[in-house]
Amino acid sequence: MDQHSSKRFSLTWVLNLFGTAVGAGVLFLPINAGMGGFLPLVVMTILVGPMTYLAHRGLARFVLSSKTPGSDITNVVREHFGDGAGKLITLLYFLAIFPILLIYGVGITNTVTSFLENQLHVAAPPRVILSFILIAIMIGVMLLNEEMMLKITTYLVYPLVAILFGLSIYLIPEWNGAALSQVPQASDFLVTLWLTIPVLVFAFNHSPAISSFALSQQKFYKDPEQTDKQASNVLRSTAMILVLFVMFFVFSCVLTLTPEELLQAKAQNISILSYLANKFDNPIISYFGPLVAFLAIGSSFFGHYLGAREGLEGLVNQMRKEPIEPAKFKKITAVVFLITLWIVATLNPSILGFIESLGGPVIAMILFIMPMYAIHTIPALQKFKGKFSNVFVVVMGSVAISAIVYGLF
Repeated sequence: MDQHSSKRFSLTWVLNLFGTAVGAGVLFLPINAGMGGFLPLVVMTILVGPMTYLAHRGLARFVLSSKTPGSDITNVVREHFGDGAGKLITLLYFLAIFPILLIYGVGITNTVTSFLENQLHVAAPPRVILSFILIAIMIGVMLLNEEMMLKITTYLVYPLVAILFGLSIYLIPEWNGAALSQVPQASDFLVTLWLTIPVLVFAFNHSPAISSFALSQQKFYKDPEQTDKQASNVLRSTAMILVLFVMFFVFSCVLTLTPEELLQAKAQNISILSYLANKFDNPIISYFGPLVAFLAIGSSFFGHYLGAREGLEGLVNQMRKEPIEPAKFKKITAVVFLITLWIVATLNPSILGFIESLGGPVIAMILFIMPMYAIHTIPALQKFKGKFSNVFVVVMGSVAISAIVYGLF
């Protein structure tokens, strides 16, 4: 296989994993991560790269540890942990990812409605029609073959990166020292850090796409050692690009606003771009805000759809004697997801954030704890034992889970 096609294949996946991670949540990240001032942000930036890379690498290795090549995460869980635990973990995996799809269905409808009414000054079509069209287009893309689907989502990521980077630079003249002057006490500093780690875990989380990604690498490279090496390279590059673009955007926003303004933005429950557009009365930012949200939801929908489909397929097939063939199941899920997402997007309920936060501990368990547990119990993964990075992942995962659980109460 030539270098060129391997490089192109890797780049496509880097962009797709980046796209899966950068959902519309990135627009709220500066508010949530920046309220504790500048110092905690610096520490988070140092921690979040290794955390993201090592945790996702662990999950990819777990998926690739099956005796049967081509087994997705739901099959691997059953193979290693037995039927009962396999079913439970598959169910939790599905329940942690599917609500995020529902949130994207609602989010994309709200974003487009708001854009039509506020920026283009035209009346939006009835919600029931608009949501159906938008969701049908997104699910339609998912029904194309893998190569085509990857291409389309890659095209969504390029403008997303460009706009995030452009806005970060655009704000530089507005930077002030307000965030720098806020020096927290040691105890406040640690609490801020503790409670913000889950926010970062989710802002950088691309675990729903990891199983599909790992299998795609396996199919492309065939040789297990080569697969592990190339998959690790892609995950390292993804983590680096995420830290670079997302944290630069966060720093730029935090340095532009005072801590009081960040608190106001949180109270108003609007994204950072909406707040900046209002503050500077700037039409450019108010146009880019919805565009970033639209691109972010579109590109992130892809990875979460793959994860939710995989979870549902695993659940259904574990209940049956004969598994449904994948091509047929693709169509069944498309119809089920289309109807469910359409109903929820039309109803526009406000409880979705709550459901998402309940999925938080599960995602963190599957991403941080399960692969590390597997390294110590599964013969195929023994070669990765005894490394400091494993301890780091377990500690950071436990910190994230404890903070999420604390946040729920």
